[in-house]
Amino acid sequence: MDAVPKRAYKQTVVSEDAAELPEIEILSEEQLGMPQTGSDVSAETVVHPLPPAIAAKHYPYLAPMIAYTPDAMIALDEQFRVLELNPAACATLGVATTEAIGASCVEILRCCNLNKTELCHTSNCPHMRVLQQKQPLPNEELLIANTEVNASVTPVNAGDGRVYVVFTARDVSALKVANRIRANFVSMVSHELRTPLNSVHGFVDLLLQGHMGDLTAEQQKYLGYAQEGVQQLISIAEDILFMTRSDVGQFEIRQEKVNLRVLARQVVSSLEPQVHKAGVVIDKDIPSPSPFLYVDPQRMKQVLNNLVMNAIKYTPPGGTITLRAHPYDEHFIMIAIEDTGYGIPADDRPHVFERFYHSNHNRQSKMGGYGLGLSIAKLIVEQHGGMIDFDTILEKGTTFYFTAPLYVVKPSS
Repeated sequence: MDAVPKRAYKQTVVSEDAAELPEIEILSEEQLGMPQTGSDVSAETVVHPLPPAIAAKHYPYLAPMIAYTPDAMIALDEQFRVLELNPAACATLGVATTEAIGASCVEILRCCNLNKTELCHTSNCPHMRVLQQKQPLPNEELLIANTEVNASVTPVNAGDGRVYVVFTARDVSALKVANRIRANFVSMVSHELRTPLNSVHGFVDLLLQGHMGDLTAEQQKYLGYAQEGVQQLISIAEDILFMTRSDVGQFEIRQEKVNLRVLARQVVSSLEPQVHKAGVVIDKDIPSPSPFLYVDPQRMKQVLNNLVMNAIKYTPPGGTITLRAHPYDEHFIMIAIEDTGYGIPADDRPHVFERFYHSNHNRQSKMGGYGLGLSIAKLIVEQHGGMIDFDTILEKGTTFYFTAPLYVVKPSS
């Protein structure tokens, strides 16, 4: 069925004494640049984003919501003067209601970005952007009155050419501090774990190489199990350390010219023991001559390793995994890892790239893992300017695909 065009609605609000307030025009989804739902909506079903005082007066059920919400709510006019604000806003800004109403936004909010650069009277001012673009800003990380907040800014036409801006902000400073403490703790633990684990791994390797004397076949088998377990622990510690460093901006990529065919061969060779154990087959379908990428070789190898390992884990014995590559555009190549595995259940698909996510489905939950491989792959791909996604069909298989930058020879000047 064809989508019905959205309209801009006008509502005349009549007070108890029959005095009419100005018509309030609610911007349509199309005007606001929002996704259209494809169904018509009557004026009676529209939620009106009026300034807090007007909304509370004419829609009484909103009054307690506005008064007791922990989120700061502030209404501004076109001249950036404060029209109304709720108690949470007063607490966040450290001002009384009588002091704030009518005052300039510059005096009350003092918006800055997270680098503490003032945004007032600049093109990055959130209110200025909303008034100019006539589109809401759903998630802006700002400092207001030296408090770190997650803010949304919404335009509301009020008739007679007047425009309100409704500013809603949630204090996230305590959450950010807690996250930083947690990240620092996890990073410290991961870093401290690596040293003893590497020592254990090194000594087990020496034993397997016969430096401490000849070993029986059974001794070699059990030492092999120990070495595999230690390597898994080292990988977990390194992955957690990698994620925590990226969270605090310490993630760097060192791009260089890389042969894709060589990179794929290295990844497949390193995973031969896992491939043999799982009883699957890996094929490669890469154009010839091999394309050259402009990537960090170690990080891109990590992406391919994580995606191929994921395919091995969820492909039954006798299945096939194919690593493909084909042109995407003049700047990027598309790389895909296709398997003939179990597929991803519908409930799990929105959470595939979430950190530490584990499926509740019986088959998937038995596969183990700690839920960081795909998150890390996504982070690395996006740091290279690419995108990553997947297609899946239950009981037929899954294809993860991503774009990677091509090496382009710059013309000599």
